[in-house]
Amino acid sequence: MAPQYGPHRWSAGYHDDGNNEALREASFVVRDLSGATFVDCDMSQVKIVDSWLVDVNVSGYVSNFVINGVDVTAYVEAELDRRHPERGQVRQMRTADDHRHMWDTIERLWSDTLTRAERLPEPALHERVDDEWSFVETLRHLVYITDSWASRTILDEPAPFHTLAIPQTAYAPADAAKLGMDLHARPSFAEVVKVRTDRTALVRGILDGLTDSELERVCTRAPAPGYPEESRSVGECLGVVMGEECEHHRYAVRDLAVLEARSRPESYVADKKAPSNPDRQ
Repeated sequence: MAPQYGPHRWSAGYHDDGNNEALREASFVVRDLSGATFVDCDMSQVKIVDSWLVDVNVSGYVSNFVINGVDVTAYVEAELDRRHPERGQVRQMRTADDHRHMWDTIERLWSDTLTRAERLPEPALHERVDDEWSFVETLRHLVYITDSWASRTILDEPAPFHTLAIPQTAYAPADAAKLGMDLHARPSFAEVVKVRTDRTALVRGILDGLTDSELERVCTRAPAPGYPEESRSVGECLGVVMGEECEHHRYAVRDLAVLEARSRPESYVADKKAPSNPDRQ
């Protein structure tokens, strides 16, 4: 199962070509790495000295991240919590009522965001920002999260995966196809929202009957074939569902701002840039 990068990765999947560790402990001295992209890489204990770091964008699991002698980890986490208070709410879940209140928050956030997305033209909702999942693809992935961590693991359904679900990128497309997922499908926004609404209701149904003792029940099935065979409680599985909901909502809102700017008519942009008082030049 090597390599495993990031706190949630369980396998390199079909990206494991046998050379994943070829650059471990490599040194780059006076090298031009401008414009380089690192996706889902293990960069723990990387040391960057006397280098030019301008317009650098970093995302991922961050711990003990030191810049110019200052550990910025706590600041980053606090700022993310300030912008997205639902993150803290997920970490504080303990009781069945906590989980229900958390889902109330998630439903409200996504309801507002879907309303916002509906104002965009259909093509924009299928458009990728910085080669990350489109808005529609993000919703399809959350269908997979519900199918795997709620339907299959908590409810023990034998064949829970919807054809429009999208697993994580490391999951081999051939394996996804065997489970009934069609990664080549190009559904409309409305079609995906319909499936997504069904899955949201499914989680709500689980939560409506949830008790504190049920949170401790051990689930015997892995979320999908290929996942490590290990015990997972109902509470842990719901925690994954809600954590994924919050993080992907954060990504979706971030990218919606870009899509809205791209879809804005040029005349509107020009009006926004015009002086507030036309007599002042």
